[in-house]
Amino acid sequence: MSELTAANVEQLVAGFRADFQKLRSEIGKMVVGHSDVVEAVLVCLFAGGHALLEGVPGLGKTLLIRTMAQALHLDFSRVQFTPDLMPADIIGTNIIVEDPQTGRRKFEFQKGPLFAQMVLADEINRATPKTQSALLEAMQEKAVTAGGTTYKLKPPFFVMATQNPIEQEGTYPLPEAQLDRFFFKLVVGYSTREELQTILDRTTTGFNADIQPVLNGDRIIELQQLVKRVAVAPHVQDYAIRVILATHPNGSYATPAVNKYIRWGASPRGAQAITLAAKIYAMLDGRYNVSFADIKKAALPALRHRLLLNFEGEAEGLNTDFVINDILNSLATAEQKAA
Repeated sequence: MSELTAANVEQLVAGFRADFQKLRSEIGKMVVGHSDVVEAVLVCLFAGGHALLEGVPGLGKTLLIRTMAQALHLDFSRVQFTPDLMPADIIGTNIIVEDPQTGRRKFEFQKGPLFAQMVLADEINRATPKTQSALLEAMQEKAVTAGGTTYKLKPPFFVMATQNPIEQEGTYPLPEAQLDRFFFKLVVGYSTREELQTILDRTTTGFNADIQPVLNGDRIIELQQLVKRVAVAPHVQDYAIRVILATHPNGSYATPAVNKYIRWGASPRGAQAITLAAKIYAMLDGRYNVSFADIKKAALPALRHRLLLNFEGEAEGLNTDFVINDILNSLATAEQKAA
């Protein structure tokens, strides 16, 4: 990528926004509504992270991911998670093959569906924790180890998972280590009256959207590198750090709500996710520097799955969104007083 100068920064930001909007528009040919969810999934893609979408069945989570795959020049695979799914069904396994010339047999690794650039883990929390953990190395290291051999995954590598609310039958809670690998957790809500009208018009009348691939892997990697070069002022980065520290119970920055309702706070991955997402939000706004507003916008989807409620929080029926909003409001109040 070329050196940054005052002359080309504006051009780079404009190019990023154009490609982002082009991809979002292509997805919009099929997916109705959920514009905030679509934007956040694309933020995960360009930040080099992974997305977890939660919602009741039938809201279009899988449709969104499949449409996104059609709009990208990437290898795509889909894994339907079920209670009897085994880790080898995802990663692959060593099989015995016979050489037709010599008749000698040897073990050969048969790659599983995880060896793709874009992987849809559909209803991930219907599989057992043992099977869910098969994704851990791939999501963090971008590699898979099997039979003592490590196989690198082709970049860009992007996992998009859907899950049903854990209150539903036949679901297993995702382990904390698995949740922490996801860049964003996005909650998919119900469609509005107008959106349902459009959905019915598209799905009951023979409508067929023509989704065209608009970005390839090389361009995505180039844009991911550009994101990392966006400037973050020291005081803005310190604000993101204080947001993370405020999630730690009994810490110096913890709010009363955190001390009362949270068992575990966010890891450094939370700070990384907030910062990278904020850089993307800045460029979408036409800027090449991160603001406090960008940090606040990224905090909720980046942290809601990284905080663990204690018994009191669960007993009162709270969710982590309540605590995160309390942190953001408290820090904003402190800044205003200092000013």
